Amino acid sequence: MLYYKIARGTMTSKIGEILVKSGKIKPGQLEEAIARQKELGGKLEEVLVKLGYIRDETVITETLLKQLNIGAIKLTDIEINPEIVNLIPADIAQKNKVVPVLKLGKILFVAMLDRTNLGLLDTLKFITGYEIQPLIVQENDLNKALEKYYGAGEVESISDIMDEVTESSEVEVVEETTQELGLAELERAIQEKPLVRLVDSIILNAIKMGASDIHIEPFEKTVRIRYRIDGTLREMTPLPVKLKAAVVSRIKIMAKLDISERRLPQDGRIKIQVEGRAIDLRVSVLPCIWGEKVVMRILDPKSLMLDITKLGFPERALKEFYRAITMPYGMVLVTGPTGSGKTTTLYSALQTLNTPYVNIMTAEDPVEFNIHGINQVLVRAEIGLTFASALRAFLRQDPNIILVGEIRDLETADIAIKAALTGHLVFSTLHTNDAPSTITRLVDMGIAPFLVASSVRMVIAQRLLKKICPYCKEPYEPEAELLEIVGITPEEAKNITFYRGKGCSECGGTGMKGRTAVFEVMPISRTLEKMIIEGASALELQEQAMKEGMLTLRQEAINKLKAGIVPIEQVIAETMG
Repeated sequence: MLYYKIARGTMTSKIGEILVKSGKIKPGQLEEAIARQKELGGKLEEVLVKLGYIRDETVITETLLKQLNIGAIKLTDIEINPEIVNLIPADIAQKNKVVPVLKLGKILFVAMLDRTNLGLLDTLKFITGYEIQPLIVQENDLNKALEKYYGAGEVESISDIMDEVTESSEVEVVEETTQELGLAELERAIQEKPLVRLVDSIILNAIKMGASDIHIEPFEKTVRIRYRIDGTLREMTPLPVKLKAAVVSRIKIMAKLDISERRLPQDGRIKIQVEGRAIDLRVSVLPCIWGEKVVMRILDPKSLMLDITKLGFPERALKEFYRAITMPYGMVLVTGPTGSGKTTTLYSALQTLNTPYVNIMTAEDPVEFNIHGINQVLVRAEIGLTFASALRAFLRQDPNIILVGEIRDLETADIAIKAALTGHLVFSTLHTNDAPSTITRLVDMGIAPFLVASSVRMVIAQRLLKKICPYCKEPYEPEAELLEIVGITPEEAKNITFYRGKGCSECGGTGMKGRTAVFEVMPISRTLEKMIIEGASALELQEQAMKEGMLTLRQEAINKLKAGIVPIEQVIAETMG
């Protein structure tokens, strides 16, 4: 929130008070909006719009600009929110003499001396992810603000290299020429400070935005940068095509890959320190027709939820899950597509059981997170260290609990089931659509039904659904066709308040922020054991499990829809297949 001084700088007024003073709203309307904001959360501006007191947020923007005389601004008359200041790193602010002042929607207002420097504007847009609106400011005033908010000193900025490459020439450099750059020239380029800072900013910006992956994709005339946030790829400001070879080579050096090899795929890892915590980046480089594409998977311990009570299990399902993972032996299987949160669920179970009194061993491909107290093995099929061979070795290591990253073949399944039958607690994953199908999948792989029935203690299917953004959440009435698809009758709909996100700066205009898991938890009862031995189908197993209290993925998703957590479109997209 931006505060500005009035009455000779002796008082401060918030945005609501500015709107009252300018006659846009009445004092009573402001009081009601503040009360609703405390009740519902979100921003005051958005509450005012919902209540109908303000037409839209552009009215607020225009009022603020008029009150602050934007175009020209005096930084000594305002107090800038530290969150706004942190949008631009200190080295860039000091080198280029810029200070971020106010964020409204997708626009960041920045005080600067030279408003015509298009290269600098592009750099700031790339670093912050916002459209940049420059503000006029006196140099002495700006220097005082830089010292106040960023401290003294100057550090070389990445804007130098961005300015250089944005000066386009009339002749395009074709792909064959850029690929023939000499190694010596590349090695010099990738050690330049501006380039180092550019690559660092791409990575740090992704971490700040909560991205799980970074995609750097070369095309004929540009280099596209995309972040995967909450499961969806979002396009960021592209890089000049002249930078593609140097940027990829810089990442290869960080990942200890061969910068001279541009014809074959390569994989590596980068470990960095951010805010006192170690973050791993899993790097994959793939040759494409316009250059090498880089994908970096961000493995941030901060994003790993290891508390099973906070994964999203309903109360009954959580009790059943805890009962299954605390059994002395047997198998617990977690199933779902790639990216559905299976690893998080398994890690949370292991962390719950992780004490000095048990020996926990895992075989993973890859090892996503390092957990203290657990012996983790990276599977490397190219040298013969497969899931099956790792499992055999584990059984000679006196384990209590074993995690097999994935059951991919009959050999692995056979060893895992025999381990579960001989006094070990075994966790693993499979790729099936629901919990009952997992049982029939094991039988189809060649495991005898009686072995499946006697070893498997629980199967969990799960999905990740995007949550409605809490900052722009609003009630609405979904179309009748959508309600029909999810099985909600018009009579039921009358008693349900449906929500959606209209899109705001907090969610990048998507209307959704964060994700929640839905689970289909199927404990293997005596009745189900008997049905498995008798060769029951997945449908028959599902019907019996539901009689015993199991909720399907669809039912769980609909419950979260009714609770106002997820939008109806996510229920259809993730559980109606």
